Amino acid sequence: MSSGRTLRLGLPRGSLQEATITMFKKAGYNITVNARSYFPAIDDDELEGMLLRAQEIPRYVADGHLDGGLTGKDWIMETGADVVEVADLVYAKQGIRPYKWVLAVPANGNITKVEDLQGKHIATELVEVTKRFLKERGVEAHVEYSWGSTEAKVPELADAIVEGTETGATLRAQKLSILEVLFESTTKLIVNKAAWADEWKRAKVEKLAMLLQGALLAETKVGLKMNVARDGLAGVLEVLPALRKPTVSELSEPGWVAIEVIIDQGAARDLIPQLKEAGAEGIIEYPLNKVVP
Repeated sequence: MSSGRTLRLGLPRGSLQEATITMFKKAGYNITVNARSYFPAIDDDELEGMLLRAQEIPRYVADGHLDGGLTGKDWIMETGADVVEVADLVYAKQGIRPYKWVLAVPANGNITKVEDLQGKHIATELVEVTKRFLKERGVEAHVEYSWGSTEAKVPELADAIVEGTETGATLRAQKLSILEVLFESTTKLIVNKAAWADEWKRAKVEKLAMLLQGALLAETKVGLKMNVARDGLAGVLEVLPALRKPTVSELSEPGWVAIEVIIDQGAARDLIPQLKEAGAEGIIEYPLNKVVP
């Protein structure tokens, strides 16, 4: 039932849009986007969404136009927005990983260290952060805002770039090498201080954060179910790498038990054959929507 109150959220459009909508769905919120509208429908009457560039969201949250939103740590740093960072949501357009901002130069050029950038031209979307980085290193350079295609601007239009990357593949394709990693950025769920001070809004955003983090944690886990004869139970339990004891329940057939456990997804392919060898039968691997610690 709706309380008649709403939490207004900025949702990132562009490269993170699809991944964000998928994450919300796993958390239990269905978001429907009309191609001609920037106001998606959310199946929770207490949530209102607006699609915006992630770069803009910190400013609109800080000044109260929005209660909260999802944006990158990078854009919070760039705008200097005074917001409350409620949750760290480690996801990106290509998977569950942080997003690195790097200083890149031509692979076969004569720039081999940050100090070599003295008096040079650097192209980036992250102008203020780059200026602060150079100042800390005692380097004076011309930092220019890049409206896109940043990697293509070296070496004809710029001597170096500061660019975000997940895998580094695009940089390598442009024959660029990473001179230094400035920092790693993740998606943040943020709210402004007024919303955080409001009892209802704070409770609503904390619940949202819990469900979103549970959905992301589930991306790295799977569930396993199996049956095992009771006299082989100790051997199977010895194989399982669970942090807590798995669930063991009696089956209707005397002398047999069922085991259920959650494990790291990457461990399943090696673990299942070991469990079979230890005596487990009817092993089932299943995906998870949410894992809330």
